[in-house]
Amino acid sequence: MLEGVANGETEVRDELYRAVYTELRAMAARKMASERTGHTLQPTALVHEAWMRFGSQTFTNRAHFFAAAAEAMRRILVDSARRRNQIKRGGEYERVEFSEAFIAGPVRDERLLMVDDALDALAREDPLKSEIVKLRYFVGLSHEEIAQVLLVNEKTVRRHWELAKLRLYQLIAPDSDAVSLDGTTAG
Repeated sequence: MLEGVANGETEVRDELYRAVYTELRAMAARKMASERTGHTLQPTALVHEAWMRFGSQTFTNRAHFFAAAAEAMRRILVDSARRRNQIKRGGEYERVEFSEAFIAGPVRDERLLMVDDALDALAREDPLKSEIVKLRYFVGLSHEEIAQVLLVNEKTVRRHWELAKLRLYQLIAPDSDAVSLDGTTAG
C-alpha cells in the first residue's frame, strides 16, 4: 500500500487510511487520556488532523509511517498548547467538560511546551531516542509496539527509553530534582 501511495494512487491512500485508522485512533486516545482536562481536541479529530498534515508525503515502511504519525500528533498537541497560552485568544481560560473533569494526570500546557523544547534538543543529539520518546509519550505505544515500528529489539527500546528520560530530565530541569514525563520523581 505504501508503494501505491508513493505512486500517487488516491484509492490506495484511502485504503491505507482505512487499514490504519483504528490503530491511529487508539494511539490518539491513549495520548489524549493524559492531556489536561477540558482539552478541546478529541482523539478522532487528532487522527484526522494528523492525516491531513501528511499531505502528499510518502512513507518507506511501517516505521516511517508511525514515526510520521507520532510527529504529526505531537506537533498538533504542541500547537494547540501554544494557542491556549496566548492571552489574546483567551488562553487564560480553561474549558471544563463534566465527562472529562475526573481524568487523572493532566499535562499542563507549560510542561508540554518544556517537553517539546527538550525533545527537539534530544532529536538533534540522538534521533532514535527522540523517536522512541515520541512514540511512547505522544502516541502511547508500548515498548513492544515501538520495537515493531522501529524494527529494533525491545531491550534496545527499553534501554534507549531510560536513557532518553534521563537526558530529558537534564534538559528540562538541569538544576533541580528531575521529574518524569508522568509527574513522578526520577530515581
